[in-house]
Amino acid sequence: MTVTKPDREPSLLERAAKVYDFNAHLRARSAPPAPVEDSRSADVPAVDDVPTGAPDRAPHGPAFDATFEDASFLAIPEELRAPIGSELSDEFYLPPDHSDDTARIDRGMLAANGMIVPGAPVGPLAEEFRLIKRQLLIASARIAESDSPEKARMILVCSARPEDGKTFCAINLALSIAAERDTEVLLVDADVAKPDVANQLGLSAGAGLLDALADSAIDVEDLVIRTDVAHLSVLPAGTKTAMDTELLASARTRTVIARLLAANPRRIIIFDSPPALAASPASVLAMRVGQVMLVVRADRTPESELRAAVNLLDGCEHIQLVLNAVSFVQGGARFGSYYGHEVSQ
Repeated sequence: MTVTKPDREPSLLERAAKVYDFNAHLRARSAPPAPVEDSRSADVPAVDDVPTGAPDRAPHGPAFDATFEDASFLAIPEELRAPIGSELSDEFYLPPDHSDDTARIDRGMLAANGMIVPGAPVGPLAEEFRLIKRQLLIASARIAESDSPEKARMILVCSARPEDGKTFCAINLALSIAAERDTEVLLVDADVAKPDVANQLGLSAGAGLLDALADSAIDVEDLVIRTDVAHLSVLPAGTKTAMDTELLASARTRTVIARLLAANPRRIIIFDSPPALAASPASVLAMRVGQVMLVVRADRTPESELRAAVNLLDGCEHIQLVLNAVSFVQGGARFGSYYGHEVSQ
């Protein structure tokens, strides 16, 4: 794919692309990748010229999106920013009367964790994830046409190491895609060793993915939690086991995924995966999905670790990069005053 870029100052993502420079190193199918000399220590930021102000834990600043496909960063052309369909109004997200078959998501907890809050005014973070989801949905449509319609409906959210903000990004991505008129979202907590999705949403986690994989008598759809956020459901990780990777690699996983896809033809499944370099399930899950959204934390992910993570996730042909934990400058070029964050004159 060729992208024509207008004459302008290089963007943050373009500068990052020059630093990472994957083109000469990754996706070399004819031979194994050569060892890469990395002069950075693990404590040195991978993108040295990016201003940061990230917190110590999972980042709560705006998530900046980049695309990594066939070993290249691709700029987001202006025409791809046009909406596909329409998003629901904020009023649609307001909590309905609570019923017995829906679980209430804790919006106060979302706000405290710096996440998108359904029903709240649109802010910079929501706009960033609108751009991210649009790129993913466009790629999904292309994958469905050229490859596998089933895989096209599944996205794996991963990172190289813990604390890069993958769960933060997975939840926000799910909330953003749930706003689409023509889709429903199932957020699966596949970080089976350290599940945190239900906790971040204020939900009670019971049986889930691992239970359905371990017992063929369980209908996985019965374990899906319907929430009071329209179009959003959650599947917990389930009962921990030392055989988690083996269960995910088994033929039963294919059956369980097929059941989840068949239950709702409009459903997009987002898997929150363990970090690729910290746990083996990530590489197994990457073979099941159409896209991987790899979260890169700007102030801490070394280039060597990012390369290693991409190699481990090579079972998926479409890997998208999201640059996370970048400082948002009030009144800057990205979404500030336009959505109510007025700049003092």
